[in-house]
Amino acid sequence: MQRLRGPVTTMTTRHPEPASSVKKLLTPRRRRRVVENDEYSAFARRVIRAYSRRVAAGDIDAISDMTRLADDLDRAIRDAITGLRSHGYSWADIGTRLGITRQSAWERWGGEAP
Repeated sequence: MQRLRGPVTTMTTRHPEPASSVKKLLTPRRRRRVVENDEYSAFARRVIRAYSRRVAAGDIDAISDMTRLADDLDRAIRDAITGLRSHGYSWADIGTRLGITRQSAWERWGGEAP
């Protein structure tokens, strides 16, 4: 009888990694293009202007949707300012960026959400 030398190892069951369906030679490694906030806001402004032209051209039923959009935008601005405040920005910082006084910024967005 022959004796085994060295440490005894236990065999564990390993599940093979699933094969990738991506062909690496055909998929170049490109960095994702970072889209800046300026580009997003310019796009949103174009969409809103196009929507207003549609309503102005006679789509009276869409005016109620457009006012809901304005409400959503006001809510989004409030959320953005709340986030800026939680990151340590002052009312003066926010007011300066908006071209208003810190007092005006606080009066508009400093209270409780309606």
